[in-house]
Parts: sequence; C-alpha cells; structure tokens
Amino acid sequence: MHRIFAFLIAMLCVAPAAAQQQEESSGLARYEGGGFTDRRFGGTTELSLDLSQGVPWRLFTVADPLRLVIDFREVDWEGATPGGLDASRRIGAVRVGSFRPGWSRMVADLAEPLSVDTASLTVSKDGGSAQLTVILSPTDAASFAAKAGVPRDPGWDQLRPKARRPAPQAPGAPLIIVLDPGHGGIDPGAERAGVKEADLVLQFGRELRDVLLRSGNYDVRLTRNSDVFVSLEGRVAAAHDAGADVFISLHADALEGGGAKGAAVYTLAEDASDAASAALAERHDRDDLLSGIDLSGSDDRVAQVLLDLARQDNTPRSQALAKNLVAGIRNNDGKVHKDPLRQAAFSVLKSADIPSVLVELGFLSSQQDLMNLQDPAWRAGMAAGIRDGLAQWLIEDKALSRLRRQ
Repeated sequence: MHRIFAFLIAMLCVAPAAAQQQEESSGLARYEGGGFTDRRFGGTTELSLDLSQGVPWRLFTVADPLRLVIDFREVDWEGATPGGLDASRRIGAVRVGSFRPGWSRMVADLAEPLSVDTASLTVSKDGGSAQLTVILSPTDAASFAAKAGVPRDPGWDQLRPKARRPAPQAPGAPLIIVLDPGHGGIDPGAERAGVKEADLVLQFGRELRDVLLRSGNYDVRLTRNSDVFVSLEGRVAAAHDAGADVFISLHADALEGGGAKGAAVYTLAEDASDAASAALAERHDRDDLLSGIDLSGSDDRVAQVLLDLARQDNTPRSQALAKNLVAGIRNNDGKVHKDPLRQAAFSVLKSADIPSVLVELGFLSSQQDLMNLQDPAWRAGMAAGIRDGLAQWLIEDKALSRLRRQ
C-alpha cells in the first residue's frame, strides 16, 4: 500500500522568544475550544482547535473504516464534548484522549472519503496560545486509500511491538502474573452515567495487584498503570516481555438490553459460546481499530507472538484457570453470571503459550453491577475470589505438569 502522511512539528514554527517561553511552561497544552465545521462556501470541512500553547503534532488518515488521526504531545482535553468537537455532517464521531505516555490522540470517523488540503498550527507571538487548522475536501475512495496509512516511525514501535520471551525463571521464583486492565486513554470502553469502564478496571487492577502481592507468591505486572491506550497486540506482547506465567484481562462491558449481570470468565475459542460473547469480542477488536491503528497489512494482529503448536497444550490450562476463578469468586460471595464460563475469539487471549483468561467483573448495563464496581468492599471480595481461584489452579496445574510433559 502506498502511504503518504503528514508529520509536522509545531515547534518549528515558533519564534525563538516564544520557544523559550514554551520550554519554561510546566503545564500541558489545554484544549480551549473549537472542532469540526462545514464551510458554507467551497464545499470543504474545517477543523479549528484552540490550544493554550503550541505542541509537536502529526496527522494522517486510515482506511477501513475511514478515519482522520491527529497526535499531539500532549493535550489536556478537559472541557471537550462530542457536540463541541463535531458540528460537521461529514464527520461521524470524534474521540479524544491519551494514546501513549506523553501523547494524546484525536480520531475523527469520516462519513465519506476526505483529503487533507492544508494543515497548520499557528502559535501566537508570545507563545501563550495556538490554533490548529485542517482543511478537508471530498475525494474518491481510491485516492483516499492511496494516501492512507499509519506512519511507521521508529519512535512509535509500541504500535507494533515485538515480543521477546525472557530466560526461564529460577526454580522457586514467584510466578509472574500479568493483569490487563482493558481499554484506556482514547478508548474509554463502556460508559454509563459518566462512569468509564477503563477507569473502573484500572482501579480494580491496582487493587487486585496489591492483594496478590501481599500473598507473597506472585510477581504482578500491569499492562497499563494510567489512563493510556495500549493496543491489543501491545497487551499480548507485554505479557511475553514480562515472561508471564498467567495473563488475566479485566473488563466491565455493557450489553444491549441490560439483562446480563454478574461476573463471567472467558477463554479463547474461534466459535463463541453464544451471540452476546461473539458481539463483545467483535467490539473489543473494533474499539482497537477505531483508536487509529491500521491492521490492513497483517492477517493476524498478534502473529508475532502466537505459537500455534502450543495451543493444544495450553487451552486446557486456560479452561481450568477459568473454572477455578469462577469457583473462587463464588466462594467469596461474589455474584457470577448465570452462565459464567464462556468462550469467544478475544484477540487479547491469543497468546499460545501463556494461560490466559478474560474476566468480566460485571456489566455496566446492570445498575447493580455498576454499584458493585464502585463499592470498595465489593471489589475487595472480588479480588479475594480471584486470588483464591488462582491459588487453587496453581495446585492443580502443578499436579498435572508431569502428565503434560509426557
């Protein structure tokens, strides 16, 4: 694919005195207004963003689905609303948030192919404000596709991480548990009543980490420890980089209709156990895609870390882990779904040689689950249940290890 993208450093346009003042500023650039509008004359669409100061930035487009992506280093988006950012009929939706440490991202879904005619950031003489202006005009699908694609810059290798398997640990060393709080940054996950799934699962992930560490049996890592975006591929690669013995992804989704409630534990399967599970897995992949990642050049987004031959051995281990986690949650008075052991093709579970499960702590579409997730006492009981289930699984897994080697 031919890829043409703009990579623009705003500070190159700053006068020396303004640049010096910019360096002395300790705060992030703040969003101060603006968004997408359609011009009355000329048939173009304009993005005009007012910022409190100039920042380095870059802009590119991505196809399938059509998106405009702008990265900033770094913007505080407080005060930005969907209605304020999008007043254009050519823009389907706009999302903003953290993308990786030190960088923010704006993603605009395009209702039709648009080309970038001009893009510039103007900084005031005193460096106290800046305005980003992007002019878009209609184009055809072939022209859009020819110019679309995520830039492959050496400093952005987090977008396509290369996992490496560390040397085996010494006998008796603590097991490495990687906890994966889902979503984050530009991908908030499910939302209800102003509460974001990404925030809830990060809070729970930190609390579960502390519970496991206090047991003294585990070395616990988080795939993210702040409100930043981590791609599905990056999450799997992080587990391999850490030499994980167990991978547990944490979520609290929402389902249409609001009937689902209680915790559920998922393992990987190409054929989902039910339609709702299939819909959740599809949405997780789509959320990653809509955050601005271009996967068109890869048949499998986690191809670099898959060991297909190991799955035959590893799948029963993941299923046993799921079973024990459900039992642990039940024994600690945790509420589980009526059908708590489920399967779906979640990309984040596709590591072939690490027992992996996805735990739905509850569903934000359920008012009771939402209340539970905000209750520290309930979260403590859920964490204890996962701890106990993990401990029981380790006993069983060790007893079966010799059989697996045969």
